[in-house]
Amino acid sequence: MSRSHPPTRRLVLGASAAALLAGCANDADTTPATGEDAMTLAVGQISDSVAFFPLFVAEEQGYFTDEGLTLGDRPRLGTGAKLAAAVQSGSIDVAAGVMTDAFNLYGNNPDARVVGSLVNAYYVDVIAGNSLQVAVDAPLEEKVQALRGRNIGMTGPGSGTEALLTYLFQTNGMDPATDAVLVNLGADPSAAIGALQAGRVDALSFFQPVGQQAEATGVGTILISPGRGDVPALQGAVHGALFTTQDVLDRKPDAVAAFLRAIARAEEAIAGDPEQVRELLSGYLGALDPQTAQALVPVLQEEIPSEPTVTEDAYQVSADFHRTSGLVPDPPAFAEIVATDAAG
Repeated sequence: MSRSHPPTRRLVLGASAAALLAGCANDADTTPATGEDAMTLAVGQISDSVAFFPLFVAEEQGYFTDEGLTLGDRPRLGTGAKLAAAVQSGSIDVAAGVMTDAFNLYGNNPDARVVGSLVNAYYVDVIAGNSLQVAVDAPLEEKVQALRGRNIGMTGPGSGTEALLTYLFQTNGMDPATDAVLVNLGADPSAAIGALQAGRVDALSFFQPVGQQAEATGVGTILISPGRGDVPALQGAVHGALFTTQDVLDRKPDAVAAFLRAIARAEEAIAGDPEQVRELLSGYLGALDPQTAQALVPVLQEEIPSEPTVTEDAYQVSADFHRTSGLVPDPPAFAEIVATDAAG
């Protein structure tokens, strides 16, 4: 087990990723793409988390092909730092990550641009183990106070799972560095569930669908869920996001616009027939048990927007959260980073 570092920090890129960002800052080719290259995009994502479900749906339903796009394989790069470095180096054109990644890229390259929303909710939940006795319908302050002195599992320092805890503790007069023990569990959902079940942690701060899995197996209960509306100040925040650079927008405007049209079709489909969404979700997450998939469908239908346009309100909620949690002390203004005309 390990305690977190002091909560106010900017998410720091790994040394090699930061060097790559700095070293490639001025190397981009802005010559407009021609021929097949004009409608070819290299797209990368962090992982196969629920945030990137719209990409799977667009691919599975043939929407990218319908738009005349060639994408190829989408690498899963594992961390936001690697994702941002891949965009900056030009090894991928468009990244599917979270707003933290886009903000960090912008901090190294002011030509970074957010072009679409994948999830308009902070899709990390606080999951209480069975030893933590507090009512789910209790006031938010009471639920946060119940976490005082507890061992709380999270993915790791500088993560969105830590940031949520930092935000909740700070806004309720506490400091997670001294008022709790934050346990780094890595990103494996099964390991997190196992730690909660074994009593090595009293609660988890983890991305969906860990909370749904915990409830389906009787291991725990979703205590605090921003996506459910439990944290009013986080309601509607753009969290899962698509981002690129102005260089790519200049070189491949038609390809980016086509990509966003395909994502819009996918998001519209996710808002549709729940049974079809459940089947697609099971295909995406593989070993997800039917009960968890059933519970997750209405959650995603609520959290995933019906089209990918990033609104200024959703952006501002995210920027305020990043500022308050210390992830990004000085987020850029909406007009500086969001490419509102990327969809054409």
